Amino acid sequence: MGPKQDLVLVDTNIFVIDLRYKRDANYEINRAFLDHMAEQKNGFTTIVNLLELCGILSFNLNENQLFELWSYFQDRYGVVVLPVPMLETNFPGIEIKEIFNLLKRRTSLGDALMISVAKKHLPFISTMITWDNMHLKNVFYGRVLTPEEFLRPPDDDKEGKGAV
Repeated sequence: MGPKQDLVLVDTNIFVIDLRYKRDANYEINRAFLDHMAEQKNGFTTIVNLLELCGILSFNLNENQLFELWSYFQDRYGVVVLPVPMLETNFPGIEIKEIFNLLKRRTSLGDALMISVAKKHLPFISTMITWDNMHLKNVFYGRVLTPEEFLRPPDDDKEGKGAV
């Protein structure tokens, strides 16, 4: 049996850079990370992230393109969305107190919703990958890394947080 594989939560900004900002300074490492996730099949995201992505891109996509993004997102990126992205289901039940407690720690509403849904539906996740790592390190229940930090070889990783 090989080394233990880290299961990771992928934040919305990773997908936004891939779909909208191909000239971004982080695009290449971002793309390498997404390819790695698809190959390893250890990436997850929440329904909140998918809805947020659809909202961001809705200004530039027509209705059919938006529906295709929603429908084929998991296949396109090789990640699992939880809870399952079905338009006919209800938004995940989250206690307002839990969200408010995250807001008190200077968290945006979108991030508070994502973290609450992840905590409820992805309790097995140990690492979050985001470009907003500095402000999420104090609110996410596991490790928070950038794609670059995650992909760094273990012997180059001073804190031992790189990909396994």
